Amino acid sequence: MMTASVIGITAHAASLADIQAKNTIRIAVANEIPYGYTDLDGSAKGVGPEVAQHLIRALGIENIEWHTTNFGSLIPGLQADRFDMVAAEMAILPQRCQQVLFSEPNSSYGEGLLVAKDNPKDLHRYEDFIESEHTLAIMAGADQLEIMQQLGMDESRLVTIANNADAISTVATGRADAYAATGLTAAQLAQQSPKVEVAAEFVDPVVNGQPVRSWGGFTFAQNNTELRDAINTELAKFKQTQAWQDILSRYGFSDTDQKESNAQQTADLCAAKTN
Repeated sequence: MMTASVIGITAHAASLADIQAKNTIRIAVANEIPYGYTDLDGSAKGVGPEVAQHLIRALGIENIEWHTTNFGSLIPGLQADRFDMVAAEMAILPQRCQQVLFSEPNSSYGEGLLVAKDNPKDLHRYEDFIESEHTLAIMAGADQLEIMQQLGMDESRLVTIANNADAISTVATGRADAYAATGLTAAQLAQQSPKVEVAAEFVDPVVNGQPVRSWGGFTFAQNNTELRDAINTELAKFKQTQAWQDILSRYGFSDTDQKESNAQQTADLCAAKTN
């Protein structure tokens, strides 16, 4: 989900030993259901936080200090040492790998489209916006920008919003004809208002001859290899359990999504060509 514009200088991150000594780790989410968010009482929810809690306990760390921020602030926050780890199921992309470290994938998910009720513009795929005058909303920092750029969309017809919460009003009021997001995000938003819905018969975009699918992982500062490696060790174990499957199923990830989460390795995703 995030595009990095400038590769920043990373502050010195707390080591795994430092975190274990303090018995507290700082983890950020971007308030994006079902990936990572906080509910009304401040409890962290979503696939990222729930899996992270198991991994952190396995490392002997008892306390998690949750931070909620905009998606576009996640990578800068890691670089500035405002938190130690991100549990937002951020898509593992080559340009992001130049700025932060990723764990191995924890999840996999496809794309989706949020449209006005009854889909008056008859929109069913990202390609519908290429040779047309339709406008498309995207979240600041999200990887849908790269997808639309690769598909050749005129960027003057892109409407950038700060967070997912703004998507419903943006589409319902006609400020944009649709909102591009992951399928899970679009479905969650559609449940919140009768004025919008998920585009039926959606077709995943095809880039470089392949349907677009994302792999999400936990994220760390570039100089925090020790913490990343420890999380990877525990994640590999946890993904073999029924508990991991139950968490993903509870948040709407299909059997295919769960199977696909093991289909790619982070090294290959980081090395993938983007054009």
